[in-house]
Amino acid sequence: MPIEARRIGRILALCLLMPLPGHAEEPLSAIDWLSQSVATPAPVPVDPARPTATTGVTQGAVAVTVIGAPSADAVGLLPPTVTGLPASLWGPGRTTDIAALLTAERVDSLPSLRGLLLTVLLAEAQPPADAGTAATLLMARIDKLLDMGALDQARALLDAAGSRDPGLFRRSFDVALLTGEEDRGCRIMVESPGLAPTFPARIFCLARSGDWNAAALTLRTGQALGYITDEEDALLSRFLDPDLFEDEPPLSTPARVTPLAWRMFEAIGEPLSTATLPIAFAHAELRPQAGWKAQVEAAERLARAGAISPNVLLGLYTERRAAASGGVWDRVAAFQRFEAALDKGDQGAIARILPEIWSQMTGSELEVPFADLYGTRLSAIPFSGEAAEIAFAVGLLSPDFESIAARHDPANPREAFLIALAEGNLAGLTPPDSLARAIAPAFLGHEPDADLSQLVAEGRIGEAILIAIEKVERGVQGDLDGVTDGLALLRAVGMEKAARRTALELVLLERRG
Repeated sequence: MPIEARRIGRILALCLLMPLPGHAEEPLSAIDWLSQSVATPAPVPVDPARPTATTGVTQGAVAVTVIGAPSADAVGLLPPTVTGLPASLWGPGRTTDIAALLTAERVDSLPSLRGLLLTVLLAEAQPPADAGTAATLLMARIDKLLDMGALDQARALLDAAGSRDPGLFRRSFDVALLTGEEDRGCRIMVESPGLAPTFPARIFCLARSGDWNAAALTLRTGQALGYITDEEDALLSRFLDPDLFEDEPPLSTPARVTPLAWRMFEAIGEPLSTATLPIAFAHAELRPQAGWKAQVEAAERLARAGAISPNVLLGLYTERRAAASGGVWDRVAAFQRFEAALDKGDQGAIARILPEIWSQMTGSELEVPFADLYGTRLSAIPFSGEAAEIAFAVGLLSPDFESIAARHDPANPREAFLIALAEGNLAGLTPPDSLARAIAPAFLGHEPDADLSQLVAEGRIGEAILIAIEKVERGVQGDLDGVTDGLALLRAVGMEKAARRTALELVLLERRG
């Protein structure tokens, strides 16, 4: 048999071994934008005419578990010595209940609460007693990281799990697509026979490896067998041979944009804007292929969500001179003037530009990334007037808020209250407004409500923290009782610093209603 014929035969055999569309893996969570890159292999049909080894006995599914084997749900990146959370974080809680709490939709409000949730998601902890081997909790944690746009952390957790489970690989493949590492994802797919790639994923990876003939043959096979939808057919055909469609109108945007579809639209010269897509897609705009404006806007979106280091935003803001004005360019220009004044050590120039740059940062909800970068430096400059007020607020939003507050002489009752919050001691102070009156009891011995207290008593600390986060987030929208209970719970379980930072952000940031 000629070599080319044998090659075609192997490709056809591989295609025929792929799972039927009816058996494709269903989404495992609320992350409905994941690519259908792998599927559950179709079961092998049984020939009724063929005799079986046993008769009269019906065999059900058998689950095999290695006694004492480690659970994937225990995988984490941060040990208890780093997080301050107990190793028995989940206690006797039920895996399904914990997973539902982790993946619940949340109000996107306070950076400190997002940071606390991120810590919980990345924590090393003993799995719940009913965890089993399904990695349900690990999958929920990864899905929440994807939902938050924390792709680097999701990738690290996936790497730590080291599993070739189809559900985990599916997420790993999409992270690779969005971060420009699609060749790595394709290589893992090829090296893992246990994975069953879908036709679009196989065609994409064959093309990425340079085997365009095999990719085209696989596409034609999928078309003939009816395993490729019309929408997939149109996109894949253009992806493999865009010159054939040069005079055709652009494709319509899919109702459900996946990372695989997004990557192929980019490859055919019809890139889709990520601005209206889930935040995880913004990472794709940080690659060198994207324009500077797109990179800056994506970095702002990710920094606002706490998904990237503020230094990434700093690097993009100062990369080159703004060539236009309005919108993002005004922020870039103000940031560069501020940086120049800091570099020169010109206190007068810093004081003059500080109100402008702070207005730009508050208008785009980038106060905390800005404070992470400059809070400590600004606190060391002896400003007066408006600049002094701003510098103090920036310092309180920074990681060094405690030492900055300890060095500051309050100029009014509000500043006195903020200093007391930073130090965690409100005894003898009069709260200046209704929000402060909701915060104060949490630092004056208030006991969390009965439901939260019961969870703590049962050792279900993780669930209690997740509910406390939700209560404070609802409080931002007007339920001030939730603020009191949530902050009190965080303090009761040893999350003192998180409680103080959250309280300071409640007062200093405009996130209400």
